[in-house]
Amino acid sequence: MKKKKAGKNSSQKSNLQIVKRRGHSEIYDERKAYSSCFFACRNAHLGEQESEIICARVSAKATKWIRERKVVSSNEIFRFLAAELKKHNEDAAFLYETHRDIS
Repeated sequence: MKKKKAGKNSSQKSNLQIVKRRGHSEIYDERKAYSSCFFACRNAHLGEQESEIICARVSAKATKWIRERKVVSSNEIFRFLAAELKKHNEDAAFLYETHRDIS
């Protein structure tokens, strides 16, 4: 039976701690950043393919930014993602920012 080797990303992800709004921490998950960006883009009536391209860029840039810090608050991630998303589509950025206010 072959053993699976732990990937390079699995050890790096475990080191990236996110301090949530209520004070607890969890491990950073790039998929959450991508999905929140994606739904904001889709709600701004962007096509699926365009949304995927934008969100891949935004979430990859966020992951790189977070890796430089090791510990970051969810609010800092929120502000970073909103700023990056605004560079690509202002309507999607607005929806991303306001969704947090109503949820």
